[in-house]
Amino acid sequence: MDDVRASSAWVASHSSHVVVDSSGIEKVAETIDTIPKVNWDFEGIHYFDNGPLTVQYLFVLDALNFCFWPDKDLNYDNLAAGLKAALQKDKSVFDADRLQKYTGPELRELLKWPRPLPLEDERVRLLHEVGFELERSFDGKASNLVESCGKSAVKLVALVTRHFPGFRDHSVYKGHQVFLYKRAQIFAADLWGAFGGQGCGEFYDIGSITIMADYIVPAVLRQLGVLKYSATLASMIEANSQIDAGSEEEVELRACSIYAVEKMKELISMKSGKQVLSIELDLWLWSFGIQCPTLQHHRTLSIYY
Repeated sequence: MDDVRASSAWVASHSSHVVVDSSGIEKVAETIDTIPKVNWDFEGIHYFDNGPLTVQYLFVLDALNFCFWPDKDLNYDNLAAGLKAALQKDKSVFDADRLQKYTGPELRELLKWPRPLPLEDERVRLLHEVGFELERSFDGKASNLVESCGKSAVKLVALVTRHFPGFRDHSVYKGHQVFLYKRAQIFAADLWGAFGGQGCGEFYDIGSITIMADYIVPAVLRQLGVLKYSATLASMIEANSQIDAGSEEEVELRACSIYAVEKMKELISMKSGKQVLSIELDLWLWSFGIQCPTLQHHRTLSIYY
């Protein structure tokens, strides 16, 4: 995670389209004594049985957790609840051998979705990748993947990105490698949240995880006055224009969000005298954002978020 923090800080110091406003960070930190607690499953949409099947569910969920906006009716809740219902109906639905064989229409049927999913071919490809590598290296079980990390969230992220190419969320920005790792990190965060920091969700270094840079968090940070956009970028977002994956604008939106929230976390921790976790800030910002229907986010076709 040091690479994520360092490369995001480098982007923030060289950005052309997004500015991190230090005074905006200070204002937010001044208004917050402690991070408002948001329960991990506050919507009641996730599968949980306190065992290995939950880990399998979460890994499949986070393999597919990206790019909903091209379908105006589709959102994360549909994915999480749809996968939950499928698993409740058939406990073998996410077995590694079955993951390797799903087609687009079969995935739609699992989710009870009436039309093609955004980036459907990519979602199916990632299911196949997950099923194949789980079977090849972890006896078909995501719980074995988690067990092999030795209760280290950092090692888990490293294992996931090493074994599963679809989780390798990084870009080249002005000649520098930038590491973001949204879905690999959110898998660790989901485990920690679902299991309450115990059992499969126990990580001694959970504080090393950064926020998960997506569509919602940058938009919330802009609304809070923490991020400021160039006129060109602002007009692109307001016009719902597509921003290319890997472009300077897209990398800056995500990397500057990580950098800004790390600074916010430091200030809140100093003020409160208590450790503040980035994933707690992330969940608070995300839940704030999804409850604001007028929030305008950037639009990028990407498998990483």
